[in-house]
Amino acid sequence: MNQDARKQSFFSDIKPACALRGHWVSFCLVDELGVGTTYGGLRYTVHDSTGQRYEGRLNEEGFAKLQNIYCGPVVLFFDDPYSGVEQLYQELMVRCTYALPITELQFRAEQTRFSNTHGQRTENNPVRQKADRFYQVEVRDLVRHAAHLPPIEPRAHRPKSHALKMMAELGFGPPEPTLAGIVLFPNYHTALEVRPLRALRPMLSTQDSFCALNLYQLALFAAMSYCDFGQEPPINPLDKVGFPQDPSVGNLFAEQLSGYHEAWRIDPKQEQRFYPLYEEVPYSRRFEILPFDPELYPQNRPELKEEQEHPARLHFFDDEKDGTDTQAFITHHDEVVLISVRGTFSRADALRDANAHQVAFADGVGKAHEGFYQAYRAMRSFVTQYLDQFYMGQRIVICGHSLGGAIALLLAEGLRRIPDANYNILLYTYGAPRAADSEFTAGARALVHHRIVNHNDPVPSVPAPWMNTTAKLWVPGAVTLFSAPTAGGLLFAAGLVRVGGSAYQHHGEQQHFMPIRLADGTHASVLWKPGCESIQEAGCNRALQLHGDMPDRDNLLRQLFQANQHFMTASYIPAAWATLRRWQQTLESQEPLVTAREFELVDSALADMREQLRTKRRDLARSRPANDRSHEHNDALNAEIDRLHTSRERLASLRWRRLDARDVYGSHAHSANLQLGLKRWFTHRENRALSQVASVPSPLHSDRGKAQILDIDAIV
Repeated sequence: MNQDARKQSFFSDIKPACALRGHWVSFCLVDELGVGTTYGGLRYTVHDSTGQRYEGRLNEEGFAKLQNIYCGPVVLFFDDPYSGVEQLYQELMVRCTYALPITELQFRAEQTRFSNTHGQRTENNPVRQKADRFYQVEVRDLVRHAAHLPPIEPRAHRPKSHALKMMAELGFGPPEPTLAGIVLFPNYHTALEVRPLRALRPMLSTQDSFCALNLYQLALFAAMSYCDFGQEPPINPLDKVGFPQDPSVGNLFAEQLSGYHEAWRIDPKQEQRFYPLYEEVPYSRRFEILPFDPELYPQNRPELKEEQEHPARLHFFDDEKDGTDTQAFITHHDEVVLISVRGTFSRADALRDANAHQVAFADGVGKAHEGFYQAYRAMRSFVTQYLDQFYMGQRIVICGHSLGGAIALLLAEGLRRIPDANYNILLYTYGAPRAADSEFTAGARALVHHRIVNHNDPVPSVPAPWMNTTAKLWVPGAVTLFSAPTAGGLLFAAGLVRVGGSAYQHHGEQQHFMPIRLADGTHASVLWKPGCESIQEAGCNRALQLHGDMPDRDNLLRQLFQANQHFMTASYIPAAWATLRRWQQTLESQEPLVTAREFELVDSALADMREQLRTKRRDLARSRPANDRSHEHNDALNAEIDRLHTSRERLASLRWRRLDARDVYGSHAHSANLQLGLKRWFTHRENRALSQVASVPSPLHSDRGKAQILDIDAIV
């Protein structure tokens, strides 16, 4: 209808619509290849300019035609709820909180695919030449409730949204209070290309055993925990929310991945690209950020004020107001619940980390670091409330870096011990300090925990097993240790002594990055499982450090200057990427995991370490009086020398180890989506680096953003 029609008599107050009939309109729904069979039989609803309602079904080719309608534009939409039998969709539609208004149209669109691998719109749909009008539409254009659907993507052929607004202003069209549907014009055939509802989902293995895929993927998500959630408005939203901040947790899951965009930035200052390995899935199987719709969900209504729920409150925990400053995010899909806990970032974190006093772990056995325990208790109810609403038997995968790793351990064990919950938990931590005592560690033996340590990272060496005191005792010692503390907060409790209780002890199976500098100057990293304290404490073990019960300050300071090995985007993530590439190449070539040259270099380092331990043992024997406690040191040194021998044997076994697909990809080893995901991953030049040793990429100068803050948890 042209604009002059508004001046005709049938647009008066008495006759607001055209009374002339005898007109027609036809339309079809197609995918990006121009095929409409996916939408065949779909029920549609049309409202004309008089308010007349028409219902029907598309034919098997996705086509429909209405004849003898009133003159003027009509509004088309597809709002029938999904009525199929697939369990996932049924569960999403009837769950107790945030039940989703999934339509049959949404389900059909989730079964279609993009015509290209990157998911960008194209303009060569074959139906375009056969139609009078051609629109590129989204599912959210054609349904009433769309808060759970992805944002609209840029498109060259967008529908005439102003026409829908004009009809609403004139009182035409559907009676619903919200604008919904596509305006079609009479006596034209309109082709509607529906964008596929597909999402990218980071691949995570759900098997217990360690795999290179999870090593790399969860390193990225552990670093992601330092980002903001990025919701706008952050609090008290009125009718909708957005996530424009990139990078942010909300932007990654609610916009980038939901919109089929490959995201790689996990730090605001990051320039080096680290892409997760993604699988393409139907939209409803993505990592979910819950919808915000006050009309559908009473808990979203603005009048609730402080009690109002919104995505940031449901998915993001930030306890700055209450004093612990703990931060974490949680999201889920039908197979995995993902929880990531932030490491040290603020002054409150630093004070908490420095409190090495042990307190009872009320949710299990043993004692825990008081500062870490307080942070865990602060976020426990946030996690359990989320699980109460959205846990459907998924594997709960938890990760954390530094302080976040310590809190993640306490959280994982606390969840594991909830009566009758039967949570199946998998934990990966990176550069985590000791969080609890030996009794806790023994009691948590059933918890599956892969603990990643980068060589010479100082954080896993603390709290030292002999620490058990409060900040009142360590502050004076810390002040005297450094006359000019650096910006990173390099403090140490020089006066700490154990005052009782069991010793601090690490939990979990350690995976250790051993760095190697090759003859050509490139850096590599061998990942292996050593069995000795000297390696576990990254060249700074207590047998070599302690004189009596006091640390050797010179050795401590030398280790602190290796603190860049605690950073995520500059250290752990590159090493994890290099390990994934090394294991991929080893799987393909069926060659040994460690080359002869690498074995020689690492074995030489272990031999030097063993000789240092023997020398220390001889020195102690000569210098200690007969009535002192030197035999305790000798016992520890003898045990350490034996463990070092075992570690060398483990290293030797790597020379002959062959990998299978499950070592590299875990439960995704034989997934139908794996090869497509790898093909997408290898399109990025960064991931095509070929090297026998998968050299560790050098960090860029700017890759030292806030995910790499070194604070007091690196020391105490």
